[in-house]
Amino acid sequence: MTDKLEIAIAQIDPTMGDVAGNLERIRRARAEAKALGADLVVFSELVLSGYPPEDLVLKPAFQESCRQGIETLAAATGDGGPAMIVGSPWLEAGLLYNAALLLEGGKVAATRYKVDLPNYGVFDEKRVFQPGPMPGPMNFRGVRLGVPICEDIWSPTVVECLQETGAEIILVPNGSPFETDKQDQRIQLAVARVVETGLPIVYVNQVGGQDELVFDGASFVVGADRRLVAQLPAWREDVALTSWRRSGNAGWTCVAGPMAKNPEGLPAIYHAMVLGLRDYVNKNRFPGVLIGLSGGIDSAITAAVAVDALGAERVRCVMMPSPYTSRASLDDAAGVANALAIRYDTISIEPAMAAFGAMLKDSFAGTTANEAEENIQARARGVALMALSNKFGHMVVSTGNKSEMSVGYATLYGDMCGGFNVLKDIYKTTVFALSRWRNENRTEDGLGPAGRVIPENILVKPPTAELKANQTDQDTLPPYDKLDDILSGLVEGEQTVEEIMARGHDRATVNRVWRMLETAEYKRRQAPPGVKITRRSFGRDRRYPITNAYKGPA
Repeated sequence: MTDKLEIAIAQIDPTMGDVAGNLERIRRARAEAKALGADLVVFSELVLSGYPPEDLVLKPAFQESCRQGIETLAAATGDGGPAMIVGSPWLEAGLLYNAALLLEGGKVAATRYKVDLPNYGVFDEKRVFQPGPMPGPMNFRGVRLGVPICEDIWSPTVVECLQETGAEIILVPNGSPFETDKQDQRIQLAVARVVETGLPIVYVNQVGGQDELVFDGASFVVGADRRLVAQLPAWREDVALTSWRRSGNAGWTCVAGPMAKNPEGLPAIYHAMVLGLRDYVNKNRFPGVLIGLSGGIDSAITAAVAVDALGAERVRCVMMPSPYTSRASLDDAAGVANALAIRYDTISIEPAMAAFGAMLKDSFAGTTANEAEENIQARARGVALMALSNKFGHMVVSTGNKSEMSVGYATLYGDMCGGFNVLKDIYKTTVFALSRWRNENRTEDGLGPAGRVIPENILVKPPTAELKANQTDQDTLPPYDKLDDILSGLVEGEQTVEEIMARGHDRATVNRVWRMLETAEYKRRQAPPGVKITRRSFGRDRRYPITNAYKGPA
């Protein structure tokens, strides 16, 4: 039995399905922890496979690849260096589990399985995994370690079981995606489990982007006295040592560990956008990104995020003017490109408009111009961007925001074209706030320039799609401050019309927004993936039928 323990927290950025690559990342993290003097290294949930693996984990060949990876890592612990707790899919007696495995002395010394499988929001673990039995602690050098996995600490049962069966320290591997204000929720959750059991908790979280999810890391330790005693940085990989001492009946205390100060609010959202785009592009091996730069705020902030994520040399922007494009938009788009030092091309869509006009002249005879002609412009731009993407390999990043996607203020196969969208879960009012923040700040790992990158004129002019003369968004939509407040009530809050009216909105406007929201579901199903920011993003968080006769109260 020992009274001293050095536990390393390893928050790393695995790549989904790259078992060999993830194994090497784990090895490097272990080597770093060994140099720090660690006895044990704790990794995040399903770190060997990547998380969440979805139906990939049902492939027998993939399951076997993960087993072989675990056996390789287990053998490596025979060198006398630190032991490891590694997350991996694990097939046992024909059943597939979300497992945490203690690797020590050259072998798999213990396995524990996730009990509470989340099946809400973005999670579908009951679809692919078997729930494990209630766990007891793992014995490591005479210390009884409780290892609940992620969701297992979101209710008291599993941790209480571990405490009742003799656990002394709780180590929690997690794959907890970023949402605004979620870090406080995690810490308060850990504190609640500490209050119930009197045991300290080590919370180890994944970092990095995986499709629409982005994981912020920010692993931490809450002591038995309910204090936050260690905090790893958010938004980057890190291996940090925490030192533990046992003092008689007082149990284990974390006496040393890092204490990072992490961003909240707008800076945290911006970090999520940067990391989400960076990992999506790099893990899918795109050489860079392509953005239609309109002179409006959405494409401007998207370009800034892309440069901060990838560097100016991997970002190409294209202005595609029409007869309705104003001189101000041309100047503003050029101002963004110059400030970010990115490649900037101009391709007029007037020839395409003329060609479509001639082609459809007879079919459109006797009609007045409407959204059909407007959408032709958006689709001509989409075709141009996709042609450049096909020719040079850059991924198109679409620039629509959550306000627009909510109410269908977007053109299928036009401005919705793209492989990814960093604004998909960000309302227009937040887009403005983020743009002002970026003009005054830069993330620590951002590759773009400091200082103002979005011209002031973009921040103050009325938003417009410029698809016809003198057009503004507010010709069609309520003012964005009102629209976003209504949408947050409908989407995030699932509130009734009366509840939203109590926030200061009239019934007719709320009903109109409700109908636009429900009618646009078919468009959202065809939208590119984008970074999840809020508690309820479009996609797996909110699954509404397309064919839906219920349109809300009249």
